[in-house]
Amino acid sequence: MTGIVTQFRSFGRPVRLLVLNQFTINLGFYMLMPYLAMHLSSDLALAGWVVGLVLGVRNFAQQGMFLIGGTLADRLGYKPLIVAGCALRTGGFALLGFVDTVPALVLASAATGFAGALFNPAVRAYVAHDAGQRRVEAFALFNVFYQAGILLGPVVGLALTAFDFRLTCVVAAAVFAVLTVLQIRSLPRHVPEPAANTVPVTRVWRSIAANRAFVLFSLAMVGSYVLSFQVYLALPLEARRVVGEGDAGTALVTALFVVSGIIALIGQLRVTAWFKRRLGPARSLTVGLTLMGAAFLPPAMTSGSDSPFLAGTALVVCAALLTLGTIVVFPFEMDTIVTLAGDRLIATHYGLYNTIVGVGILLGNLFTGAALDLADDARVPAVPWLVMVGIGAGCALFLHRLGSTAAEQRSPAVPGAAAGG
Repeated sequence: MTGIVTQFRSFGRPVRLLVLNQFTINLGFYMLMPYLAMHLSSDLALAGWVVGLVLGVRNFAQQGMFLIGGTLADRLGYKPLIVAGCALRTGGFALLGFVDTVPALVLASAATGFAGALFNPAVRAYVAHDAGQRRVEAFALFNVFYQAGILLGPVVGLALTAFDFRLTCVVAAAVFAVLTVLQIRSLPRHVPEPAANTVPVTRVWRSIAANRAFVLFSLAMVGSYVLSFQVYLALPLEARRVVGEGDAGTALVTALFVVSGIIALIGQLRVTAWFKRRLGPARSLTVGLTLMGAAFLPPAMTSGSDSPFLAGTALVVCAALLTLGTIVVFPFEMDTIVTLAGDRLIATHYGLYNTIVGVGILLGNLFTGAALDLADDARVPAVPWLVMVGIGAGCALFLHRLGSTAAEQRSPAVPGAAAGG
């Protein structure tokens, strides 16, 4: 904890505010979203396809609009987009608690998703901009607060939802309302790049899409997001399969999240410092991706076991290794994006990057869900886990061959941009 406080104090006010901002964003988000499906299906008695529609609209509104949010952040400045996103999510969360018609629920869900598309690229771009040469350390600190919000949010939400889901919505909306006011009052203004407003949007997008190193890096990193998302998909499904749907299943799923959160909170800064000192960005990314893939070896080896204890232990080990690989990758990943962008139009690059990996997560989840069902029917339960091992190894090899490090790759100039803009 002392190291986290020391690292926090070593940065300027914008980075300190932004990491606290991200903790609060995740606290508010995760106190509500894990319980939304239950509210829709149980309290409102909506059909399963309607629940899927409401949740899917939120995801589409966020993932599909990241590029728009990033572009606006580069053109208008980071602060207005952060404030607008927090304000919009305030309204969206409040609306979710007090409407019961499908059109209103879809509107509220879309608002919460689009809010994330507004502030997400802007926050990351602002952190990168203000941290300068200390971007890796800044993003390591950012992830500590990010994970703390994920860890604490569901606990607070569970306590509130025990009384009334509407209370959860009101508190989550209040969190974002307070956050909106604090950003307006305390977050320093960021002046947009001159080039951002002098070049047509479509020309900027074409230029970024033509940045081969950036696009290939984005595609290579899709695998890391598909793998890390299995903490929310494959691991909980397998946990409930091996120990049942009752209290034991809930306890095991909870253990997966607790282990992941604790490792991220305790280990992030130390792990980042060690890898930066010993391996550097490119090798750290390769090792991290390899480790994420190797995390699925334990469940692959115990998938046919008749022992719930052995299979459950393998899942916990998988979650721990997967988290370790993720915390190795994240700071260097964020830093590499900025370098591949040539330190220009950073939010737009983050926006496109998030859109690419968002599509990858969607396709990866569809594939994973189908693969788990097919493997179970065919009585070859180890196959999906071995495929994930292969995804990690394949993406690591792809990234290694790209050789895209901060020192080696630069973005092509944005057409019409002034030098140094």
